[in-house]
Amino acid sequence: MADTETFIREDVKGFLALVNSLPAPEALVPGEQRDGYLAMKAMTEADPRPMAVIKDLTCPGPVGDISVRFYDVRENRDPSPVILFFHGGGFVIGDLDTHNSLCTELSHVLDLPVLAVDYRLAPENPFPAAPDDCEAATRWLASSPVELDRTVTGLITIGGSAGGNLATVTARALCDTPAAAPMVLQVLLYPATDESQGGSMDTFAEGHLLTKGVMEWFYSLYLPESGNPRAFPLHASAAGMCPAIVATAGLDPLQDQGRRIAAKLVDAGVDTLFLHFPGLTHDFSSTRKALPSAQKDVETIMAAMKLMLEKNSA
Repeated sequence: MADTETFIREDVKGFLALVNSLPAPEALVPGEQRDGYLAMKAMTEADPRPMAVIKDLTCPGPVGDISVRFYDVRENRDPSPVILFFHGGGFVIGDLDTHNSLCTELSHVLDLPVLAVDYRLAPENPFPAAPDDCEAATRWLASSPVELDRTVTGLITIGGSAGGNLATVTARALCDTPAAAPMVLQVLLYPATDESQGGSMDTFAEGHLLTKGVMEWFYSLYLPESGNPRAFPLHASAAGMCPAIVATAGLDPLQDQGRRIAAKLVDAGVDTLFLHFPGLTHDFSSTRKALPSAQKDVETIMAAMKLMLEKNSA
């Protein structure tokens, strides 16, 4: 991590100066944090791309319907893979609207449909509600449901932070028990993967957007089981997993967790591409208005997705 303590991009410096000048809340309250996260995205995220299709739907879940949002840059489409998007927010905050723009970017750049999943949040629904919902939505999508008018030939899971956790947990579940369409790629953006302390978690504990204290608050509400591979996927077997892309940020408390899961995938012989982005904070993929330099990095990740999909479909 030598670069991380010495290199901060100019736009990141300005962004962090603004964030760190804001008064800290007297108490972390889930409802208030959800509202604040949505308001922050409205100010910091790039404008959405125009889509030919955007549909708000529901799919069957383990305890009731799950809200999902379907995107496609094309009105009609031949059979193709579909991207499953799981938002970040520590399993406590975030929704379909906080990451709407990024979903449109994925569909626009990759020329693929995207299904975003509004999984249940803690503390109202602690672990394992989130992975249960994400797996259920993915299996529903794999069946090429008539509501989408698309034939699904493969599944690509992607998410950032908590969403990165859910992307690989879901991929593991579907590699173990395949659905009607196969897993073809998992994309883990600055993922939360284990219970570890120290290292980057201490180096960037304060002052770099995501803090160690906020992570502890998230987990105090989500109540993940230590050692459970569906809560902390570093404990899961990597054998037989689908290809993977893992991206980390140089100023992120979760940097080491991303490195560790990438190394585990490589050691298991999984086709894995590791991308590290110096000078950036956690959550950079959905703060592209505040961090203009991150747009190029998001484009790099999407170019890597194209490369991996082409490589593994040959």
